Amino acid sequence: MHGIILLIISMLFAIKGNAQFRKYSNEFLNIGAGARGLAMGGAQVASVGDATAGYWNPAGLTEVKNHPMLSMMHAEYFAGIGKYDYASLAMPLGDPSSTARTIGFSLMRFAVDDIPNTLFLVEPDGTVNYNNIRSFSSADYAFLISYGQVIYGDDERTFSFGTNAKVIHRNVGSFAKAWGFGLDASLQYHTKSLSLGLVARDVTTTFNAWNFNFTDREKEVLYLTNNQIPVKSTEITAPRLIMGASYSKALSDNLKLLGEVNMDFTFDGKRNVLISADPMSIDPRVGFELGYKEIIFGRLGVYNFQQGLKDGDTSNIKKVWIYQPSAGVGFKIKKVEIDYAFTNLANQSNPLYTHIFSLKLNLIKKENR
Repeated sequence: MHGIILLIISMLFAIKGNAQFRKYSNEFLNIGAGARGLAMGGAQVASVGDATAGYWNPAGLTEVKNHPMLSMMHAEYFAGIGKYDYASLAMPLGDPSSTARTIGFSLMRFAVDDIPNTLFLVEPDGTVNYNNIRSFSSADYAFLISYGQVIYGDDERTFSFGTNAKVIHRNVGSFAKAWGFGLDASLQYHTKSLSLGLVARDVTTTFNAWNFNFTDREKEVLYLTNNQIPVKSTEITAPRLIMGASYSKALSDNLKLLGEVNMDFTFDGKRNVLISADPMSIDPRVGFELGYKEIIFGRLGVYNFQQGLKDGDTSNIKKVWIYQPSAGVGFKIKKVEIDYAFTNLANQSNPLYTHIFSLKLNLIKKENR
């Protein structure tokens, strides 16, 4: 209870003065991690209990027991233009028979490479010279150090807390670079069938301090083309609160169904989501997983509910609710789990599909005879 009160107080102080916040700041941190979670629409904060918990809910790291676990994922968006890579490692600390404690490390990179730089495309005499085109990359990095510990546990229930410290680095070619730092805090509660999760992301706000570096020639072109020449700036990410509940039920000796609902609370102004208000908006996520003998898994998810214009409506007045669906499968063989997700980046009427693969390994040491 004290942990929940501290989370709420911290967020209230952080939300104060939200006029400084930049909406959709560090948005690459909201893509997700692991094909299992993405196939379930990102509904994970209550049920996650593997190496990806460092991203979804660090309190869930306490479910990684007895041996370390490694997770890796690769995805390409917009026909390969954007590349997203994720890797995480979860390591139990001490004797799992006592209070469970786990530390985790996560690394994320989202990048767009080979962006044409047309700053010097036009010569001073007005002619176009395509040989002056150069390319650069825009990349966002995040490194997370996570910790989870059981507060109370017995045969019926488990209550855990977790925290993240994250370092962010962003660069746009040689023109701009930024460094940032932030903290997350979370809770997770488990019974045999019911799980609850609470995550406060960027609970102290997360900032990015930008520095810009242009040559004299680049500054001259920017000035002559009426572009502003930036010097320094600070980008602040508002806190975000995610609440979730999941329920699992055995349908037979071999089949098990799990369903989860998450509610994503944002505090940076009105957004185009299911419950839209100022300063708080609420975006729901729903996911399901059906497992057969803990070997084969089928997954479905729905998320990102928005209001959009109706197809074929020339008046641009009629609006309908649209959403993003997702689906996937998973296979678990001894120490290896391979997951696949099929997601839609747009909506159900104008699909933009992405294929995502991820791998999880239980790093069990071979015992000596």
